[in-house]
This record gives sequence, structure tokens and C-alpha cells, in this order.
Amino acid sequence: MVTKTTKKKAAPKAKAPKIEKEEVKVKKETSFAGEYFYAVGKRKTAVAQVRIYPEGKGDGKNLVNGKVWEEYFPLKRLAEAAISPLTVSGQEGKFSVSVKVNGGGVNAQAEAVRLGVSRALVVFQEDLKKALRAHGFLTRDARKVERKKPGKKKARRSPQWAKR
Repeated sequence: MVTKTTKKKAAPKAKAPKIEKEEVKVKKETSFAGEYFYAVGKRKTAVAQVRIYPEGKGDGKNLVNGKVWEEYFPLKRLAEAAISPLTVSGQEGKFSVSVKVNGGGVNAQAEAVRLGVSRALVVFQEDLKKALRAHGFLTRDARKVERKKPGKKKARRSPQWAKR
């Protein structure tokens, strides 16, 4: 004996009236205007495009992707590492820095910003090159993650050998 079951159709739900929300867009200052010195810094897969503006153009503000240094780099050591070329060269407070950075992790981004700021300072004033080179700020750290090879579990890790 075969029995048929029938499904009851659900009553249509009443649609709630749409409430229109007014969005107030606040324009953040993502960069500064005027003459600047430009350089690119890289680390692993992070790329930082750095612009440094001479005194008076940005009032000493430092922005990374439209945010303040300390807000973008939550760890104090990362924010200090990114701005260290200005500190070492004695140019802290004399420039406003605007950075666009993408790719990589937070640490790689901070090191990419450091290299970009160092290169931009050298473009600004060639005399700073010696001091920045002595601290290792002009050396590009070229280490990257090695690719995975076929037949391996990771880049170099072989599968476990079995006797039988």
C-alpha cells in the first residue's frame, strides 16, 4: 500500500516596509597636496608606495592607507620600525608621510614601508644614504616563500617512506 503525503503551502509572509538610511560620508584625508618625493619599498609580497612631503605640507602627519601610523600598525614596534629611517636621519617631524601598502602580512608591510621611506629620503637628500645604509635600511630583504614542488608535501618535505 502506497500513501501519498501532501505538503501544505506556507502562507506568504508580509514584507516589512523598507526604511531608507541616510549615509553620511566623511571624507578622510588619504594624502597631501604639493611637492613630494616618491619611492617604492618591497618585502616578501608586500609593496609600499611611499610619498614624503617636506615640512608644512602635511603638518607632520603620517598616513598608511588613509589611517594614522599607530592605528594601522597596532604593535608599537611595527610603527617604530616603519618610521625609524626618519628618526635615524634626524628628519623626524620635518616630513609628512603618505603610504599606500598592500600584500603580505603586517610585519612585511612595516618593513616595506621602512625601505620605501629610506629610499624616498635618499631621493630627497643624497647625503643621508650613508647613515641609512649603516643601519641596513637601504638593503632589500629578498627572501620569499619557496614554491611547492610536484611530488612533495611542501617545498622540500618528501612524503614519508614506507617499506612495503
